[in-house]
Amino acid sequence: MTRPARIAMLGGTFDPVHNGHLRSAVELRDALGLDTVHMIPAPQPPLRDTPQVSPQQRLELLQTAIGDTPGLKADGRELERDGPSYSVDTLRSLRHEYGEQARLVMAIGWDAFLRLDQWHKPEQLFAFAHLVVIARPGHADAPSRPLMELLDEREVDSVSRLMASPHGQVLRVTLPSTMAISATHIRQWLGQGKSVRFLVPEAVESTILREGLYQRWQSAY
Repeated sequence: MTRPARIAMLGGTFDPVHNGHLRSAVELRDALGLDTVHMIPAPQPPLRDTPQVSPQQRLELLQTAIGDTPGLKADGRELERDGPSYSVDTLRSLRHEYGEQARLVMAIGWDAFLRLDQWHKPEQLFAFAHLVVIARPGHADAPSRPLMELLDEREVDSVSRLMASPHGQVLRVTLPSTMAISATHIRQWLGQGKSVRFLVPEAVESTILREGLYQRWQSAY
């Protein structure tokens, strides 16, 4: 019997994509035995400030960063929609693409997880996907009561239990590297003319410098 596809959605601003994003995606792929991790830039995240460069430029940087890495895919589907980027709509699209039996996962960091009850229609997320929460360095705050009510005993303690059904469960994972790289600091350093070598892939750094991306960021200060 063929194993159902294992697919993950890893969204974010990727403003810009950096080595922490990429390493997390690779380690998530390995930890969950995923076939594909869709890395999906948000054109305008509802709970975040406006990104510094255009959505298309961020997607192109992500494509450059991923290159031919197995199991990672730069996915621009949210750029094709108007208005704010709602995860429930993206998950609905992925579920339609992969079918009802696929094991679909939405992976988010601990900081985003703590705000999950503030998202657009958060209760509907579980109708399409599992939730995998990635522990982050320096984030130890406890979930709020509304968030715990939203989870409603959905938590499981292993990948095998998570993958036993197509959607509806929650698993917390700690990835090996936990690289604490800040896109905010990268933008600051670029705006100040400082090096970001070894924080982003070399090809991404070359593109940023060649096209002058994030250089205007400095003028806001």
